[in-house]
Amino acid sequence: MKVDDFAPNLSFFFSNGVDPEYAVIGRVARRIWAKAMKQLYGANERSQMLKYHIQTSGRSLHAQEIAFNDIRTTLQALYAIYDNCNSLHTNAFDEAITTPTEDSVRRAMAIQMIINHELGLAKNENPLQGSFIIEELTDLVEEAVLLEFDRITERGGVLGAMETMYQRGKIQEESLYYETLKHTGELPLIGVNTFLSKEGSPTILPREVIRATEEEKQDQIATLQNLHKANADQSAAALKRLQQVAIQNGNLFAELMEAVKTCSLGQITGALFEVGGQYRRNM
Repeated sequence: MKVDDFAPNLSFFFSNGVDPEYAVIGRVARRIWAKAMKQLYGANERSQMLKYHIQTSGRSLHAQEIAFNDIRTTLQALYAIYDNCNSLHTNAFDEAITTPTEDSVRRAMAIQMIINHELGLAKNENPLQGSFIIEELTDLVEEAVLLEFDRITERGGVLGAMETMYQRGKIQEESLYYETLKHTGELPLIGVNTFLSKEGSPTILPREVIRATEEEKQDQIATLQNLHKANADQSAAALKRLQQVAIQNGNLFAELMEAVKTCSLGQITGALFEVGGQYRRNM
């Protein structure tokens, strides 16, 4: 496929923590993307513009002193907005222990609204741009990302690296490293391992777990059934074409872009399972 036929519709999903590197995650990604699109793939100017979404860090949500989670989320949201993210999701403070309540979701939404409507500096694009620390971090993080790209390339690319569970191993190593710092206290977390309350900041247990109502569930099922009914003739042909491309080892991505116009995700995965089997990873 021509890169400009699909690159403008691609978007990315990043997570913001509170470490300083997260202050430049967007500008690093934009820089790498623009270089790759222009120099490697010869893409047009529109394709060189990266779009990305930021979600505040789930890892930074703690089950002790959960009200403090809103403070961390606010700082992460500031990173994202100062770095010009295209869209943003702020976590609810109680997501560490349960599904969010309506009240906690409203507070999470208020973080974004107050930054956007009340915080004066947020009315300027890239307010931190040009400062020494931001420029230095951008160069350092870009270098680190490109080095990781080289490591993956040496292992045969993304799919080759997956064969040896390289990515999974890296994630496990980082998780263990983070948990070790958390439990030894080398990484200070207020209300979790340092500056505890007089009660010792015990783990908070959820009072309620929010679940969809039966009416909401049936609405979703009805919507899916209506989709199947409305596209019955077109979806059958699209799924057949998708299976043929998969069998012939053709350009599955191009065919998927057509299939999603008339088929549900369940129909597509079911059709591919029929011709390619279902992957079960080794433990």
